[in-house]
Amino acid sequence: MRQERQVGRQRPVAVFGALGHTGRFVVAALSRQGFTPIAIGRDRAALAASGFDARGTPTRAATVDDPASLDDALAGATAVINCAGPFLDTAEAVTAAALRARIHYLDVTAEQASAHAVFTACDAAARAAGVIVMPAMGFYGGLSDLLATAAVGDWERADEIRIGIALDSWRPTRGTRVTGQRNTAPRQVIADGKLSPLAASETSWDFAEPFGRQDVMALPFSEVPLIARHLRVTELHTYLNHAPLRDLRDATTPPPTAVDDSGRSGQTFLVDVIARLGNQTRRTSARGQDIYAVTAPLIVEAVRRILDGEARGAGALAPGAAFDAPHYLRAVTPEPLSIDIPGP
Repeated sequence: MRQERQVGRQRPVAVFGALGHTGRFVVAALSRQGFTPIAIGRDRAALAASGFDARGTPTRAATVDDPASLDDALAGATAVINCAGPFLDTAEAVTAAALRARIHYLDVTAEQASAHAVFTACDAAARAAGVIVMPAMGFYGGLSDLLATAAVGDWERADEIRIGIALDSWRPTRGTRVTGQRNTAPRQVIADGKLSPLAASETSWDFAEPFGRQDVMALPFSEVPLIARHLRVTELHTYLNHAPLRDLRDATTPPPTAVDDSGRSGQTFLVDVIARLGNQTRRTSARGQDIYAVTAPLIVEAVRRILDGEARGAGALAPGAAFDAPHYLRAVTPEPLSIDIPGP
């Protein structure tokens, strides 16, 4: 059995947007896990100068406005991970190419509108092709969905799920800034059991140390369409503390700077999820370093499980629907995450 899993992990996985900050982490994580990454970028000269070829990683050039180039770039791959935001501009073309190739598609979008569009447009075609399409399998989106799924556990529904995210800072990449300018769609929450427009609000949240009590504001990300996809919840709200928002709003805030050999920045985070049913509450949490870097092992674990036949079903799926959430979260610890999942 172990030998079969190892062989499965040697299959090629394409990374669209491999030249970007997150894409480079994903390529490295795939290599560490025994996959053969295929680095896809728009610029042939930049690919040639990237050093990927010297490290044994094949490179291919493709753009979203050239379907034939995407088809050529995905040839021979078993799955594609899209790391090229804004995903409102790339997801449609890359999912279409993945479905033509009959391979799995995953991305790391924090954009609600993109995740919604992928779920709506790709579910039937992915089922027909027998593949999985999984948007938002990163720090924003997938991690909170898995934590919420683990918190809900054996409950058939939840009256309320509240997600608190604390970052000590946010040094945004160029891609984050471009996505922020492009992502103007109104944000949504779940209220009274249905998707509803975000109502601006502020409150405080008692995080574990070193964050402690923080002022937070309502700011949902792509976890909302994921959770809405498979969990029955009456109220779902996400909050972010103010420190990273001040960094994002400051045009002079620099991009991330590596503090170790892996390329991770010194940024720290904590994600807290509280689920409630009646007077019962359950709490799960995750803490770690660098929201961009942690996305890589999260999404590579999803690829591994999909290719090893450990995912449930086909079609457009949220990670909490496809995987055993507690088992998944524990699989990516103790590095790069520290997870707290109390028993029911």
